[in-house]
Amino acid sequence: MNTPPPIPPSGPYAAPYPGPYGVPGPAPAPMCEVCGAAPAAAVTIRAHQGMVVLMRSMRRQGVYCRPCGMAFFREMQADTMLQGWWGLLSAFVTPLFLLLNLGARATLRALPEPTTWGWRPPLDPGKPILKRPAGLIALIPLIAIAVLVTAFTVLMIIGLVAGDDDTPKPLTAGSCVRNEGSWTDQDLQPVPCDSALAAYRVKDPGTDECPAGAYLADLKYSGDGTTNLCLVPLSRR
Repeated sequence: MNTPPPIPPSGPYAAPYPGPYGVPGPAPAPMCEVCGAAPAAAVTIRAHQGMVVLMRSMRRQGVYCRPCGMAFFREMQADTMLQGWWGLLSAFVTPLFLLLNLGARATLRALPEPTTWGWRPPLDPGKPILKRPAGLIALIPLIAIAVLVTAFTVLMIIGLVAGDDDTPKPLTAGSCVRNEGSWTDQDLQPVPCDSALAAYRVKDPGTDECPAGAYLADLKYSGDGTTNLCLVPLSRR
């Protein structure tokens, strides 16, 4: 009866990887599963295809050297950039897949060129994505999305800045206004005095009091915040 080999210990003080003839040595470097070259790294590359109503997502997961991994990345990234936009949901999924693939690209670019060759030559990465027809065509929707996002952001900022300024413009003596609020919460809007909407004429009483029948404007409508302005009703014939 054969005795099974002992399980090597694990943890921070584990013994080195048992090399040939039982001599301890370093653990073997991962090899590319396509060509057998080393060094290699485990990555996941995704692709997406929109079909108006339906959509299809693909994934290639494995251990690749730099040339083989970049060949898969460029092919699947270019296909996604060309075929991924044709659908309402696909228009949102495609940018996510393109961004996720950048993580795999960073891992592959961090690998040096193969130093240990395998049983076949590595794949040819081919042209960079932006030098391929698919990459150039895909710039159109990418630029359109960037413009829409930028425009939406600018409009949001303008809206927030404009919305924060609730200070009304000061009224001037002799101008005419209408009140779109109540007298406890005035909303005085300037209008031309010859307009049918004009209801009150602004008067600066100086040291005197407002005339009979006139209303007192809120101090927020005065230029200095302390001057009382009178709102004299306009007579209608």
